[in-house]
Amino acid sequence: MPGFGRCADSTFKGLLAAEFRGGLLKRTHTCGELRTEQIGQTVTLCGWLDRQRDHKGVLFIDLRDRYGKTQVVFGPETDEAACEVARTLRSEYVIQVTGQVAQRPEETANPKLATGEIELRAEQVTLLNASLTPPVAPSGQELPGEDLRLKYRFLDLRRAEMQETLRLRDALVKGMRDYFAEHDFLDVETPMLGRSTPEGARDYLVPSRVHHGSFYALPQSPQLYKQILMIAGYDRYVQVARCFRDEDLRADRQPEFTQLDMEMSFVDADDVIGMIDGLVARLAKEQLGIEVSLPLPRMTYDEAMQRFGHDAPDLRFGLELVDCTEIAGQTEFRVFRQVADSGGKVRGINVSGAASQFSRKDIDELTDYVKQDFGAKGLAWFKVDEAGQLASPIAKNFEPEVLAQIVDRMQAAPGDLLLFVADRYEVTCRALGGLRTRLAAQLELYDPQAMHFSWVVEFPMFAQDEEGGLAAMHHPFTAPLAEDVELLKTDPLAARAQAYDLVINGSEAGGGTIRIHDNQVQQQVFDLLGIDRETAAERFGFLLDALQYGAPPHGGIALGIDRFVMLFGRLESIRDCIAFPKTQRAADLMTGAPGLVDNKQLQELNIKSLAMPPKAVPPASL
Repeated sequence: MPGFGRCADSTFKGLLAAEFRGGLLKRTHTCGELRTEQIGQTVTLCGWLDRQRDHKGVLFIDLRDRYGKTQVVFGPETDEAACEVARTLRSEYVIQVTGQVAQRPEETANPKLATGEIELRAEQVTLLNASLTPPVAPSGQELPGEDLRLKYRFLDLRRAEMQETLRLRDALVKGMRDYFAEHDFLDVETPMLGRSTPEGARDYLVPSRVHHGSFYALPQSPQLYKQILMIAGYDRYVQVARCFRDEDLRADRQPEFTQLDMEMSFVDADDVIGMIDGLVARLAKEQLGIEVSLPLPRMTYDEAMQRFGHDAPDLRFGLELVDCTEIAGQTEFRVFRQVADSGGKVRGINVSGAASQFSRKDIDELTDYVKQDFGAKGLAWFKVDEAGQLASPIAKNFEPEVLAQIVDRMQAAPGDLLLFVADRYEVTCRALGGLRTRLAAQLELYDPQAMHFSWVVEFPMFAQDEEGGLAAMHHPFTAPLAEDVELLKTDPLAARAQAYDLVINGSEAGGGTIRIHDNQVQQQVFDLLGIDRETAAERFGFLLDALQYGAPPHGGIALGIDRFVMLFGRLESIRDCIAFPKTQRAADLMTGAPGLVDNKQLQELNIKSLAMPPKAVPPASL
């Protein structure tokens, strides 16, 4: 029933009556609805048997649906036939119970349950469906492995934690839609079948049966379509959009994902950021009870990398990076001196008061971490003793005055642990940024329930690819800062973009840009990216044409809904925020997707597979 999950309890009976009129009314209330106001009423509940307890001939059943639980009692006054049926019931059986609402004895009331002051004294019970012993117990105290949970997702989704997460997702999406509707945005759907365009990740391709040899592509984002909408005069667009990217997955990535996509005309970056500031403040207040001060803090990309080593820094704690390259150039310690002389960086973090918490073995583990995960050559360290002196196996290689400068630059105090990486700037960012995050979690330097929202702005327009060419830092339709347009001709790597990312607790929750609305600038960017005019016309010709017909200045952002739910729900995995997610190998363990298709379908599409047939992933057996 549309909107069913958000119905007020007071309207529930009426909706049920409308749903079942002309037939048998299966239930009068949900399992989370009954209160002391209903005491004495005869009601009917339907749900799943959650737990069963037999106390000296009195049978207690906890009946569960997605609204909550109600305790059902089969006692001496219950019809014996109903009691006989009740004794045959097992976990996850689906049943219907009719009885009278009664006050629970005071000593058995459960303040943890919304229905904890009442119980249903059963008069009739009907078995609607039995269940095999569930391999994933929805009320179990210990979770099985994730593969088993994904295979039996229909059972995993019955867990209260999963239901609460999907309720949060529903509330966040509804809050987003309501907010943008109040600000005159039009919700416009864009096509799922488009053409393949180079936007970074690989496309998912869909062969055309009618146009032999041609393929549609599932959208990586609605980027080009929403720009066309701006050119078409729809100055405020919004959409909850499904997106697809065929890329190597990580724990927080999915091959298909959902984003809140928005675009505005006649705006600059401040306008877009200000609109999202208001949305974040509202969602934080409505869903978390948190008052967020506006405007949200901002820092440039360069500042984020220099201070935190990451373009989405977690600002719930300190551990800022400190540059000691100038000091390193004065020492005879070969590792530091060679890096400084070759144009590299020597940077460190001060882990305040942690010297006694890390043994030599612990530091060796941190060294292996930065080497294996981030490609650093090693990790230098010092402990600050009670006299304020630096103690380390390498301390003898430093002149006393250099050690004193390090203490001063790092603002070190007795008991501190100083950790350094000497390498190329990019490596020091990755290694110390990752080390910073690991240490903060290990040392519990922040409240895991805390939420911190901020912006990172003025990203570079381009980065160097592995072949030494240029790659778009965001996407090829991003506009440069007005004052950096000339750098596209002289020093494109120095050009900054009108790009901005929303950061929540060290995760990128959304990213956007002001778009290029001038055809000549767009072609100039294509030239820098190695997209020649013929290729640009073939792949983006419709956009380039549209830019010549009165394109307004425009820009927007995409917010990751899956990521929002994970962060607002304080969850560890993005897979727990999606009803039916894929594994890290892009497989659906419940349905067995991707699966084989018969030859007739391939022939209709003029496709022949050259690969050996993959081993099919079997669906969950029932």
